[in-house]
Amino acid sequence: MLPRLLPTATRSVRLAGQSVRRYTKPSAAAPLLRAARSRSGPAPARSTTKPAVPQAQTRSFSATAAVSHGHIDPPKPGEELYVTFIDKEGGEHKLAVSKGDNLLDIAQAHDLEMEGACGGSCACSTCHVIVLDQEYYDRMPEPDDDENDMLDLAFGLQETSRLGCQVAMTPELDGLRVKLPSMTRNLQSKDFN
Repeated sequence: MLPRLLPTATRSVRLAGQSVRRYTKPSAAAPLLRAARSRSGPAPARSTTKPAVPQAQTRSFSATAAVSHGHIDPPKPGEELYVTFIDKEGGEHKLAVSKGDNLLDIAQAHDLEMEGACGGSCACSTCHVIVLDQEYYDRMPEPDDDENDMLDLAFGLQETSRLGCQVAMTPELDGLRVKLPSMTRNLQSKDFN
């Protein structure tokens, strides 16, 4: 024989347009209900069959290779590209880099002062650089709308300003010279939501 459970207070709740019955702690009326049942005879038999349990669904997923910001591989001999950073104090840092490395990762890997608060996701302006030669600026792909929106927040914006996280080195940019602005603003797109 199954043990008798105490009656519980219930309340109906509407969730997403459906009525859901939620059970709470035993009610204060439980002793009265128990007494009423004992006077009316034995409780009706309960079904011992278990309700059907839906089968677990399996989902497949995929993942892309992990990308570490600020960690770059040294260029292979003969495939070096060169970029020169001019820091806030005017010091020049000429670096050999690989094709595809972006300016943010290059600067961070060589301990230059470039913050990259958003981790290179084009959601801040702390990797702002100024391309010194118009010729090199013209060789770069046009900045997209997201980059232009973040550049609007950059300190010391120039006609040849770009976000370092969005400039990937290519053979056409070999010899690029960029200047780091004297300050940065750490405003992110989430600050405006």
